[in-house]
Amino acid sequence: MTKASNSADNLITQILLGIDQVKGVEVNLLDLRNIENTVCDYFIVCTGTSNTHVSAIVGSVQKTVSKALQEKPYHTEGQDNGEWVLMDYVDIVVHVFQKQIREYYNIEELWGDAKTTLIASNQ
Repeated sequence: MTKASNSADNLITQILLGIDQVKGVEVNLLDLRNIENTVCDYFIVCTGTSNTHVSAIVGSVQKTVSKALQEKPYHTEGQDNGEWVLMDYVDIVVHVFQKQIREYYNIEELWGDAKTTLIASNQ
């Protein structure tokens, strides 16, 4: 395993841990590496049940990743409304949606060529 993929694996692990700690639901990992012209290697998509829950997930991911890996997102969008927050960790982009917004944009279908892994929650 190369250092780059090991680094991505560590980041994915910490992001998923942050999501799980505040009970994010319907968590999917989309592997985009075999698709041409993608903006990153992975999407992590999850759902929060309210604006407050979406904000809690984002905060937990940032705190968990920062503490474990000393990394911060390159860019974060959407925190003002709490319906869809995008966290850009360069090779990995995290999407935290409220259910109706996730259904509307349907990222998993939009990126249907990606290898998708449903992440089991520890609830």
